[in-house]
Amino acid sequence: MERLNIAIDGPAGAGKSTISKAVAQELGILYLDTGAMYRALALKAIRLGIDPNDASRVVPMLPGTSVSVRSEGGVQRTLLDGEDVSGEIRTQQIAKGASDIGVIPEVRVKLAECQREIAKNADVVMEGREIGSYVIPQTPYKFYVTASSDERAARRLRELHAKGLELDKTHGQMKAEIEARDHTDSHRATAPLIRVPDAVYVDTTDMSLDEAVNFVLARIRRKS
Repeated sequence: MERLNIAIDGPAGAGKSTISKAVAQELGILYLDTGAMYRALALKAIRLGIDPNDASRVVPMLPGTSVSVRSEGGVQRTLLDGEDVSGEIRTQQIAKGASDIGVIPEVRVKLAECQREIAKNADVVMEGREIGSYVIPQTPYKFYVTASSDERAARRLRELHAKGLELDKTHGQMKAEIEARDHTDSHRATAPLIRVPDAVYVDTTDMSLDEAVNFVLARIRRKS
């Protein structure tokens, strides 16, 4: 049976997580945040005192590490060696660590294999950086979701302030962090962040959430 696999890629803060969750809910299928898997690996490295940039120490850590996901009431829970770390991985330190550790080819190979297995066995909206280009390039349902770095910085600050975090960070500092992460993600040697030619481009800078979700759903239904 052919699975419905939807790839939604894009840079940090573009709204792809929110859009992906809403699309998955509307279609009644699984939502997978692949970035959470990289965050979990970064968390383990940091806990062990390993710099996520240090491939010589990260790679030996991989064989003894298990990263998996489960869905609870439509909400993804991320498990690291059987421990639910869903809350602990949502910090700026871990976000940076995920971007750093994701540069290591062996990390991307390990997690891409896990993600392909999920896509083979379930209808899924898979969200990340290189889903359409590297993880499931065969899917006809590919989207590249982006927004201006100014807008992404503003969104991220609002999100963090609502949680009582990063209250002293300026818009300029957040924008610089986002642009630095964009550069890292798009210049890594293995599976960089790119927009593949057959991906539908979705610029959410001036779009509401409902507009973006309806746009994506309309394109999916047009192809179905």
